[in-house]
Amino acid sequence: MDYTSNIQQLQLITSKFFQDEYNTHLEPKDIIVNVIAKDIQGDYSVVLFPFLKRFKTNPNELGDKLAAYYKQSAIGVQSHEIIKGFLNLTLKNTIWTSQLEAMLESGEDYGRQAANDNTVVVEFCSPNTNKPLHLGHIRNILIGWSASQILDFAGNTVKKVQIINDRGIAICKSMLAWLNYGEGATPETSNTKGDHFVGHYYVMFEQKFKAEYASWQETEPGKKAYADHGKEKELQEAFYKRYKNQYFNTASAIGEEARALLLKWESGDEATIALWKQMNQWVYNGFDITYAELGVDFDKLYYESDTYLLGKKMVQDGLDKEIFYKKDDGSIWVDLEAHKLDHKILLRSDGTSVYITQDIGTAIKRHEDFGFNKSVYVVADEQDYHFQALFATMKTIGFEFSDQLYHLSYGMVDLPSGKMKSREGTVVDADDLVVEVVDEAANAAKDSHNLVDLPEEEKQSIFTDIGLGALKYFILKVQPKKRMTFDPSQSVDMQGQTGPYIQNAYVRIRSVLSKVEMSEMELSSEYTWQPQEVNLLILLDQFGKVVVDSAKDLDPSNVAHYAFDLAKEYHKFYHDHRILTAETELAKAARLLLSHKVAQTLKQSMHLLGINMPEKM
Repeated sequence: MDYTSNIQQLQLITSKFFQDEYNTHLEPKDIIVNVIAKDIQGDYSVVLFPFLKRFKTNPNELGDKLAAYYKQSAIGVQSHEIIKGFLNLTLKNTIWTSQLEAMLESGEDYGRQAANDNTVVVEFCSPNTNKPLHLGHIRNILIGWSASQILDFAGNTVKKVQIINDRGIAICKSMLAWLNYGEGATPETSNTKGDHFVGHYYVMFEQKFKAEYASWQETEPGKKAYADHGKEKELQEAFYKRYKNQYFNTASAIGEEARALLLKWESGDEATIALWKQMNQWVYNGFDITYAELGVDFDKLYYESDTYLLGKKMVQDGLDKEIFYKKDDGSIWVDLEAHKLDHKILLRSDGTSVYITQDIGTAIKRHEDFGFNKSVYVVADEQDYHFQALFATMKTIGFEFSDQLYHLSYGMVDLPSGKMKSREGTVVDADDLVVEVVDEAANAAKDSHNLVDLPEEEKQSIFTDIGLGALKYFILKVQPKKRMTFDPSQSVDMQGQTGPYIQNAYVRIRSVLSKVEMSEMELSSEYTWQPQEVNLLILLDQFGKVVVDSAKDLDPSNVAHYAFDLAKEYHKFYHDHRILTAETELAKAARLLLSHKVAQTLKQSMHLLGINMPEKM
């Protein structure tokens, strides 16, 4: 059933008041109604300032008129107080009973918004096929998955997709290292997960290149490069760090081999394509295991190897129409100065594509597939400029849907030991991290008397829920744009703002409810709600707004903070009030039904974050 929150009702009634009293239409959503802080008398506050000058009135006059109007309406205002430009309202006791009844009637759909006509595509993960997933991918996956769940709960049709970066120089590095040093090994013969197996050869390539580059620096050509291209007072170490890519592209023997392999792939060489398919499949098999562990899936996969040709065609069409231009070396560029950007390369001089080339093709294909109202790219903030350039290029070509493209940018993830790296083989592996957080959860819960008698398999399932809940919550509670540090030991702390703290509130409620027959419980309008119970009801009443705001902002941290606030408020309530041995039967029924709704809302909130709730811990 549809549920209207107290704030929504107050906005609607206030809008009707201005229509009746001043013959003026005000949009309900533009009327500011806030929850009052706990140390101030009242439940809700209507902000009067925006109306005073417009309607030539003062706070006391307008506040009294509004309060009288509310008291005649269905909202049920018990009392009011005007403090400067704020009208503070205390609702009647019966309103809370009615609100809880409506929440209970909504069941597990409480907070879900009515379906709309919007289709939103969310792209996330989108890994390269040359190495395993790492902690940075985990943040990407969790943000993308949670944003998708929230958008769906907010009434949108959501399509979860990813673009597999299955071509280019990176995978060619792994292929070349395997050809030169693999001796026919496979993931099966080496007993290695497929993505780790291929990643091993990527690291090997980088190590071989690093050794080659170090040797070259001692040669005459290497010294001459420093003499010719080094900046004034630039130290050798700084120069060679800066010059590495230039060396790879122009002077490296192993780099030349990798580029030759890429050209063979683009020309359709049969043996090269066969090896490319085999190594990518090994990686896909490994990725699928990690996705299953994290509990995520996708509605459609796109592959760069399929979309880059469409991108190249669009670049050639743009050149023919003089939208783009060609430099003397044969490379193709777009001038984005009209969008306050610079000039962006679209095709290299040798005809090979760059990232933006295939992204153009992917965007076109995706719009053909879904006709989306919005297409969201969940990609780290290191790529902010890339997406500004992509969207501006799509607009320059003339695609109307370019305004519907959105980059959900997020900050990088560190561990307490420092920034992650990948090429040197010191990447924080996603699979290892999952094992670590589950082990942390097991160590934290090993002495729990609630788990002692459970079968080992059931215990492990609970540890997995707690460990993954700790990992997911710790990452998702941080606003996406902020850089963050992930600390596995802090993430499982039962006393902090963590997933296990919220799971514990749910488990506590489920334990209480298991001791009674809930079908026999009924609310009574005669029950007088206590202040802490009203605090919980006010929080529950806000859930729908939290969902809407989180979907609008594409920010799962809103839901994460809400779940923590609700759990924290319940823990206080549980500590201060008897439930099963309440002072009256009316109080017992009210508190049990309130607890049931809190548990249901906690579970739904955490589900939107991709977190399972254990029944015991």
